[in-house]
Amino acid sequence: TIVVALLVVPLQMALIPILQIYSAGNLYGTFIGIWLAHTAFGLPLAIFLLYNFMSQLPRDLFESASIDGASAFQTFIRIVLPLSIPALGAFAIFQFLWVWNDLLVALVFLGPGADVRVMPTALFNLLGAYGGAWHLLTAGAFLTMIVPLVVFLVLQRAFVRGILAGSVK
Repeated sequence: TIVVALLVVPLQMALIPILQIYSAGNLYGTFIGIWLAHTAFGLPLAIFLLYNFMSQLPRDLFESASIDGASAFQTFIRIVLPLSIPALGAFAIFQFLWVWNDLLVALVFLGPGADVRVMPTALFNLLGAYGGAWHLLTAGAFLTMIVPLVVFLVLQRAFVRGILAGSVK
């Protein structure tokens, strides 16, 4: 219930309290601060998706590994993790696209400084400096689209398997 409740809380709702904590802890304007925020708000989706996927794995696999003398860690590394690659791929695509396109969080936690800048912030600053130069903005937008497109094409098979996991018995 707590994990599902945390899925409803968006990161944008907690911007000001997190920013106050970051200012007190000297994390404002650092990449570590933005990584921690995205990790904390990505964990409920990861837990929900991976728990539902792993709970449908057959119990016989775990019993067989136990009979063969495998520890819980060995069972996780050699059986559960390889079988969970589709779910991990689906989550990786969702999380990567969410983080890559997040302009608001990057502006709030990193600030407008040139020393720490991500692609959406750089494109936004280009809009402010060259508002009428649409050829530069479209070229920049195209460059920001290349990386998510490559990530999706590489993980496409795992994404489709992860989305369809558990829907067909």
